[in-house]
Amino acid sequence: MTDFDDDLALALRLADAADAVSLARFRAMDLVVETKPDRTPVTDADRAVERAIRDLLAAERPDDTVLGEEYGGDAAPGRQWILDPIDGTTNFLRGQPVWGTLIALAVDGRPVVGVVSAPMLHRRWWAALGSGAWAASPGEQPQRLHVSSVREIPDAYISFNALQFWDAAGWTERLLALVRRAWRDRALGDFWSYMLVAEGALDLAGEHDVKVYDVAALMPVVTEAGGRFTDLDGADEAPWRSTTLATNGLLHAEALEILHSHPVAPTR
Repeated sequence: MTDFDDDLALALRLADAADAVSLARFRAMDLVVETKPDRTPVTDADRAVERAIRDLLAAERPDDTVLGEEYGGDAAPGRQWILDPIDGTTNFLRGQPVWGTLIALAVDGRPVVGVVSAPMLHRRWWAALGSGAWAASPGEQPQRLHVSSVREIPDAYISFNALQFWDAAGWTERLLALVRRAWRDRALGDFWSYMLVAEGALDLAGEHDVKVYDVAALMPVVTEAGGRFTDLDGADEAPWRSTTLATNGLLHAEALEILHSHPVAPTR
């Protein structure tokens, strides 16, 4: 056993509870959708999922702090659960299947447990520090994950999230420089790109305009699968920054070099 086996088991149970709530509201005719002050959408399902997880944590880990997208919280030392009840809310409210619940445990700011559950993709990914990264579909035995062995960007399959965010940050030409060098590119977005990096199906994923709850659960899965996870400047404190870069590790330095080969354009 590792130090976080019990926490991982709890996180998987939290994901079970989250899936039960979210699936019941997916494509519901009476789904309630609002716009938050930051102009992002939120549904009644987002809030119900986070409440369900928080209620279980209050019973199981009453001494741990919680930071969630919908009900807030501040970064805190010690043990802290970090929650994104529905990552991909836009997909969820439009009836698209690429959405999931992200559950992380951080210790002194470092994510050490991560669970990503995507019930409409029939897939769940999880990792704990020192235990490797794993994934399974219902009825299957868990499979240990390993990143790809691609060594050069011209052979790489990459993904990025919404182009608008790269454009707003003045990074469009930087992204295009990377895309033009790569073998293939897709804009899969949200958690899925990172899980495919962990599975070795993609070689690189990155994005702008992320919050800690978007990222914390993803980082242990990618790194325990043998990858590297930083921000777009190469800083290892990626969960607490606003950009991400996840790779198989072998491509990381080259990707950063290409991304920084152009100046940042003036932002709008």
